[in-house]
Amino acid sequence: MKKYDAIVVGGGFAGVCAAISVARSGLRVLIADKGNCLGGTCTQGLVTPFMPNSTTVNGEREVFSYGIFREIAEALMEREKETLREHHGDKADDFRYVYTSNYLIDDEYLKFHLNNMMKENGVDILFHAFLTSANKEGNRVRSVVFATKSGNIEIEADYFIDASGDADLAYLCDCPMELGRKEDGLCQPMSLGFRVANVDMEKFLVPGNGDRINKRFNELKALGKIKNPNNSVQIFLNCAKNTVHFNSTRVIKLNPVDAFDLSRAEILAREQVYELYDFMKENIDGFQNSRVVKTASSIGIRESRRIVGEYVLTGEDLVNCRIFEDSICAGNYDLDIHNPTGEGVSHHYFSPGEYYTIPYRSLLPRNAENLAVAGRCISATHEAQASIRIIAIVSCLGEAAGNAVGIAHKSGCALKDIDVSALQQHLIKQGARLK
Repeated sequence: MKKYDAIVVGGGFAGVCAAISVARSGLRVLIADKGNCLGGTCTQGLVTPFMPNSTTVNGEREVFSYGIFREIAEALMEREKETLREHHGDKADDFRYVYTSNYLIDDEYLKFHLNNMMKENGVDILFHAFLTSANKEGNRVRSVVFATKSGNIEIEADYFIDASGDADLAYLCDCPMELGRKEDGLCQPMSLGFRVANVDMEKFLVPGNGDRINKRFNELKALGKIKNPNNSVQIFLNCAKNTVHFNSTRVIKLNPVDAFDLSRAEILAREQVYELYDFMKENIDGFQNSRVVKTASSIGIRESRRIVGEYVLTGEDLVNCRIFEDSICAGNYDLDIHNPTGEGVSHHYFSPGEYYTIPYRSLLPRNAENLAVAGRCISATHEAQASIRIIAIVSCLGEAAGNAVGIAHKSGCALKDIDVSALQQHLIKQGARLK
């Protein structure tokens, strides 16, 4: 049986940053993902661009997500220098400016780049690996089992990080869980991203076109000609010329961690893709000769299981801009809750200079002393999760979890017993804002 110092389950941004930070602690680490690439919702779910985690103080932009996330973002910026200069002029090299301006992401290059980052840091990768079970002795996880092309593979480790998004490992370890919102267990809607090419951008990018698109969309929806429960069409630019990206499908009232519901969601979302595409082609100038060229390889999941950990982060904590003693990340993305039952999105926006922090305790599940959780499935309420779920923030959570594993392994202690001040000092050196 193979043995590692640490195993990271899930290859999204939280998992990538966790694996790199563990490896930089000098440990042998494996990152496993059920797909065929790293990058998670960005690469497999086509969730682009990165949503900003920043504020403005005295007219200056302050970014909260640095560290490994910044390394990745700047590598993408370097790759897209010419395109960025077209959009941002002489500010194209300024990470603070470009990142907070929703810059364009080449998700195909990102897959390649993240593979290289794993190689450079000595991280082993296992793709096409579906987590099926975990073995525990008392409160200590000893091994995990993946279903693979080679059959079931059991792998041991001293420490584990659950970056699966759905808290799959914590769930299999019988850690306490919550699903969806408190009153009915419903989760935020799932969405399937897709790309449309050969768009006449000159005709499409006319002033006021966004309002015209949404008005016509809702007119047809009122007539029963559109089934999508969304009430707006979200369209983003893309690195490829004459190509636009849609994040506008909306599947409601289905459970993202139920296999049959998830399959149904994929089917319904793909029906909505072509409903939206046909709507654009028939009603919006510039789309007459366009074509759907890509849909995400898996539906985007905004919310599913969340652990109930050593501390449950609440919406009130965020709104009140709480600064925790054991903070490991700062954020101020708005509380962006897509209606679980239909159309609409509710928001709480932070004023300039306002931000909250996330405590280390929210990464620690109960009943598993050598397991940390990173990503949208940390210990948080439905409301708080709506803000902390974005790529820039979960990247910082992953980096914190990875560094915590490095500290714990060196000391031979449980993750809850590490010197949190040592963890914080390391994160501060990486540019983290913790107070």
